[in-house]
Amino acid sequence: MSQVVQSRRLRAIDLARSKAEGRKIIALTAYHAHTASILDAYCDFILVGDSLGMVMHGMESTLPVTLEMMILQAQAVMRGTSRALVVVDMPFGSYEASREQAFLSAARVLKETGAGAIKMEGGARFADTVAFLTQRGVPVMGHIGLTPQSVNTMGGFRVQGRGAEAERQLMEDARAISEAGAFAIVLEGIVEPVARAIARSPDVTAPTIGIGATAECDGQILVLEDMLGLSDRAPKFVKSFGSLRSQIEDSVRAYAEEVRAGTFPATEHTYQAR
Repeated sequence: MSQVVQSRRLRAIDLARSKAEGRKIIALTAYHAHTASILDAYCDFILVGDSLGMVMHGMESTLPVTLEMMILQAQAVMRGTSRALVVVDMPFGSYEASREQAFLSAARVLKETGAGAIKMEGGARFADTVAFLTQRGVPVMGHIGLTPQSVNTMGGFRVQGRGAEAERQLMEDARAISEAGAFAIVLEGIVEPVARAIARSPDVTAPTIGIGATAECDGQILVLEDMLGLSDRAPKFVKSFGSLRSQIEDSVRAYAEEVRAGTFPATEHTYQAR
């Protein structure tokens, strides 16, 4: 759907149809209006991820991210876009306590940002919450496999799906939240054969979005800063489509050298009296 002229912003239902229509879903993360405006022409959805805690704020995990932080950055992304569906992560502690807590948090996100959907981590144990939200008008994107909000119980950022029981549980997770009404499911950090089986399963009708999973998914997503080469520790599954870190460093170095040498600002960069 890249660069297709359209009269309205994409909605969750448009992504939900992609699997049946055989269209690949393109997605990246964004946290600012200016980067979101670049992605808008090419992405079907833009995720305002709780990864902003690590990418923007240097946190060790996503756990300290608050609902207020997510809302603030989602508002910025909405200002920079007019075409792509904007999906907002529900941060840790904003939905796990009860279905009612999840609805109140999600309703606040949608009302205060204008975004079109929320994403929440968790599999079968959250299927009831997914159903509760979708029945009340909240489009939900699921997220299974390596779920960063569970980093402490997982023992770190570990690849998921190794072993028969792990494979069975992931398949059940995908099936349960698909049946509960999720319009798409992110598969993160799952061994390729298991992710492929989930993506191909007739019991999983929701489109699958891969990140460190399989090319068989119905779409792919990456953290923008990772794929642009801005991160100094990108995961194995990231392909660098740019090298902006070195370009930025070269530009800053050149600026500093010119300021020290007194060659910047030059006459053309200053205002002269008439």
